[in-house]
Amino acid sequence: MKRHATAVWNGSGKEGNGVLTTQSGVLSNTQYSFNSRFAEGIGTNPEELVAAAHAGCFAMKLSFVLGAAGFTADSLEATATIDLNPEKGAIVGSHIVLKAKVPGITQEKFDECAADAKANCPISKLLNTDITLEAQLV
Repeated sequence: MKRHATAVWNGSGKEGNGVLTTQSGVLSNTQYSFNSRFAEGIGTNPEELVAAAHAGCFAMKLSFVLGAAGFTADSLEATATIDLNPEKGAIVGSHIVLKAKVPGITQEKFDECAADAKANCPISKLLNTDITLEAQLV
């Protein structure tokens, strides 16, 4: 399975701007720029998209891990925060905060399943960075 997205950038790094389009069409000529990435400009940015990918991938992987253990979540709310260090020119971390409602699961089993999903979701495997997790069973 392959998925793709296209970026078109015009102009210099600081004054230029670009658009992103995804295969699904969810993003269609969606604006991004220096300001949307490093300030509070209108549009998206690569780190926000990586955060969305990581949160979504982690939540889905956890759903599969829970299912294999005999549990079905009522809800899994995952928020990923990407830490970009401009001086290093690198993403230096992804922090996931999870709020989960999983009927019948023990805290120990929940922690085990969450750790499995953190380590094994495809986006976690892709990121070459420190990944931290705060998992709360509610």
